[in-house]
Amino acid sequence: MSADAGSLPDDIEALKALLRQRDGELQQLRDTVSTLEQALSVRTLEIEQLHLQLAKLKRMQFGRKSEKLDRQIEQLETRLEDLLAEEGTQPESEITPTSKAPVSKPSTPRQQLPAHLPREDRILEPAEQACPSCGGQLKPLGAEVSEQLDLIHAAFKVIRHVRRKKACACCDVIVQPPAASRPIERGIAAPGLLAHILVSKFADHQPLYRQSVIYARDGVDLDRSTMARWVGSCGALFDPLVQALRQYVLAPGKVHGDDTPVQVLAPGNGKTRTGRFWVYVRDDRNAGSSAPPAVWFAYTATRQGQHPQSHLAQFSGVLQADAYAGYNEVYADGRIREAACMAHARRKLHDVHVGGATATTTEALRRIGELYAIEAQIRGQPPDQRLAVRHLQARPLLESLHAWLQERLLTLSRHSDTAKAINYMLNHWKALAYYCENGQVEIDNNIAENALRGVSLGRKNFLFLGSDSGGERAAAMYSLIGSAGLNGIDPQAYLRYVLTHIADHPVNRIGELLPWNVADKLASVSL
Repeated sequence: MSADAGSLPDDIEALKALLRQRDGELQQLRDTVSTLEQALSVRTLEIEQLHLQLAKLKRMQFGRKSEKLDRQIEQLETRLEDLLAEEGTQPESEITPTSKAPVSKPSTPRQQLPAHLPREDRILEPAEQACPSCGGQLKPLGAEVSEQLDLIHAAFKVIRHVRRKKACACCDVIVQPPAASRPIERGIAAPGLLAHILVSKFADHQPLYRQSVIYARDGVDLDRSTMARWVGSCGALFDPLVQALRQYVLAPGKVHGDDTPVQVLAPGNGKTRTGRFWVYVRDDRNAGSSAPPAVWFAYTATRQGQHPQSHLAQFSGVLQADAYAGYNEVYADGRIREAACMAHARRKLHDVHVGGATATTTEALRRIGELYAIEAQIRGQPPDQRLAVRHLQARPLLESLHAWLQERLLTLSRHSDTAKAINYMLNHWKALAYYCENGQVEIDNNIAENALRGVSLGRKNFLFLGSDSGGERAAAMYSLIGSAGLNGIDPQAYLRYVLTHIADHPVNRIGELLPWNVADKLASVSL
């Protein structure tokens, strides 16, 4: 189609025809660009809507509806990944408008690949041995380096322990080194394999039958009954360590508590019943503490109040939790002080607001937002400094909010959802405002709720627990894996280290194997 000035026709009519042809081609290109812009706009809008829906669902509470919410979140995330993947398959020239200047967006610098990863250099030399223009000698002129992140497939290997024997030349004495210690006596599974199975099941939510299929693709047949026995043996091996973790978490001070349901297979009839995971978290980093954070999980067959009473029998201090009536007996003698969750109270108002915003819900959420803005400014400061700021800034806002809620309640029907949400706050006001009396206490219980996210995500994969004993094993593993994660430690590296040493470790010094006590040693251990 293109032609230089010397090849253009001299005839005026031919020139006009050529111009009309080019105008038609140009209009066709403009139409194509317009169609692509519209498609890109629709895709961008859908991505934004998916982000908003995901954010809304993830803010919603855990509980009886969590299974349905988890599935919705998974579906939305899958759709979002597909849309982003589709964008990645299109050349930039196909989605960038050419008929007008592109909209400038702030460029995000590419994230550097982690420095601790090993590097493999692949040197690419020019094909030319001499200058392609003059034939002269080529000299080095530096190099351009680009990086790609690759994943090398994990590989099985068999470790052979060869115990050599030696005999005395003068008598019949034979010497031989003792057999190497194994986490499971006479078991074929080494610590690395056991750690991988445990993390895959309890952190990555891969049931054992799925792991069996994955291993079979690598030519290793490990049936799930064998792996289930290994999991049980590891649970028994970890029991003293989990008890040491429990003692640390429930030491006097402040602890966050929460619970979540789980389906358990009822023996004999093939149906399920509802069990319970309880979580207790010690984490004072927001109050400037350098004490390692940790989490302890417990499983029970029911949600009766006797269970938290048993868990907290030796604890004294502050329990930050929701308003579950089963905790009431815990607070009765004054040994444990109640601190409530502002996020829980806010969520009730927010749910009403989403269903139909009113001036009351809008104002209530705004006032609570001011309280959270103060907390964001003092996060990480020592308790006395946090308390001073709260006395100066948060307490007046709380007193004003309390009076305003009482006034608004007089104008509402007591059967309305807004009135119920306000009554919840007023009925638990003393516990909600307690954080302004103790600088170590948080404004909400999100620390405990975050610790339960892994359990909530895992439920849709394993669907139900096989037994109460299975729930107890899961609670133990959630405790160790969760505590490692809170301390920034790779749980697989941690479990491998523990499984390598725990069989020979003195039980009276089991606390030495808690995650934060072995973190330095893990830095030099390669998986």
